Amino acid sequence: MQRTTQSSGLPRGPISLMYRMYRYILPGVRSELHKWRKLAERIPDPELKRQAIASMTTKEFHCLGGAVYASGSIAQRQHLLRLITAFQTISDYLDNLCDRSTSLSAEDFRALHQAMLDAVNPHREMHDYYVHRKETEDGGYLRSLVGACRELTRQLPSYSVVQPLISDLVSLYCDLQVYKHIHPELREQALLDWWEQHRHRCPDLKWNEFAAACGSTLGVFMLFQAAGSSGLTEGEAWAIYEAYFPYICALHILLDYLIDQEEDERGGDLNFCAYYTSPGLTVDRLQHIAEQARMAGSRLPGARFHLMIIEGLLALYLSDPKVSGQETVTRITRELMHNSPWTRLFFWLNSKWIRAQ
Repeated sequence: MQRTTQSSGLPRGPISLMYRMYRYILPGVRSELHKWRKLAERIPDPELKRQAIASMTTKEFHCLGGAVYASGSIAQRQHLLRLITAFQTISDYLDNLCDRSTSLSAEDFRALHQAMLDAVNPHREMHDYYVHRKETEDGGYLRSLVGACRELTRQLPSYSVVQPLISDLVSLYCDLQVYKHIHPELREQALLDWWEQHRHRCPDLKWNEFAAACGSTLGVFMLFQAAGSSGLTEGEAWAIYEAYFPYICALHILLDYLIDQEEDERGGDLNFCAYYTSPGLTVDRLQHIAEQARMAGSRLPGARFHLMIIEGLLALYLSDPKVSGQETVTRITRELMHNSPWTRLFFWLNSKWIRAQ
């Protein structure tokens, strides 16, 4: 098969990227989610059904945002769109089961998240994901999502090259989901102990920033996209991994936590931005991580695409309606938006428009 370069099909600029999003990605993701929602509506257990439907209703933007990576390969967009949507839907469903459901069991959370590891390891045996949970009858919903991911990853020409790196990122994601959802009196110490095992990987990050980096699926999605090119080398795959983890991934999730602070405080949920001791420190750390993310992205082939992703993240989260209801977050947002490049402002306006649809 003829080698295709990873950067050859990328959008040329913000207008080209948003055209692809409006023309292909938004309707494609919504079509895929409609298919999975129809399956979710047939789940026999009422609690599992409620959480599956809620994950697609309230977190649709996770799939819409993640599928930006499908826009980077028009020839493979439908394949990548299906894969990214299915994988992110697993993530959102399991997050709901851990965050808003009936268990505080680490064993339960780890068994549930085995689904994500199985989804990206297409040749391993599938597991019983509900083995430690009283609700078990989902009508095959979760296994169908996992099976779809496994079939789609098998068809990516260079998946064998990226699979070990994806498995590492997914393993870190699963660890985080276990530790952050256990009993509130136990979770912070569990996260600190976990950080001690991994701090050598990100020596200039604080423990909460490392944890945030582990909570992002963007590195996985970029590696999915890269695996669509035949002849991808291990060196090229490693370059993507090291660019995305930790900085681009950390920026993604810290921005998410920034705008969710009030909501998480009300719900008693852990929030990684709440560990900053002042608004000034929050701004300093987010600006530092954003700058490191830009430097990392600029070293990759097709650097313009990755830099657009970073500006898009800032625009997406800082334009969220949640910001206006939080005085401190509003002040932080103004600082972060100060002297924004036109690309960020362009994405900021488009984020507003997309939410209105």
